[in-house]
Amino acid sequence: MASIRRQVRIDRPSAEVWDALRDVGALHTRLVVGFVTDCRLEGDSRIVTFANGMTVRERIVDISEEDQRVAWSAEGGSLSHHNASAQVVPVASGACNVVWIADLLPNEMAPAIAAMIDQGLAAMKRTLESANGA
Repeated sequence: MASIRRQVRIDRPSAEVWDALRDVGALHTRLVVGFVTDCRLEGDSRIVTFANGMTVRERIVDISEEDQRVAWSAEGGSLSHHNASAQVVPVASGACNVVWIADLLPNEMAPAIAAMIDQGLAAMKRTLESANGA
């Protein structure tokens, strides 16, 4: 099973970043503007439309206030297995890291998923550090 781990430093207070991350139905307006173009909640899942046109159903597995971590799994598409999490880790006054981990099958999809994670983290940094961020 392929495992991808990426992280980015966000120059915003961890509480603000966590507030945007835990708002799981507002990816397109609060967290990764431009990377996700639409997101709507349906029960315990969210339907996410990415800028590249791909739409994915993601089941929200956990929103942990204590760990400042959201976990989800993706259903359907070209992956036979996908689970991921994003966690806010305070690193300094007014800054934090966001750690995004994904485990997936088939292994051959890892480069494409890693590229999407990199794009998502770049969009997150832009969104949250902008004047209109969290």
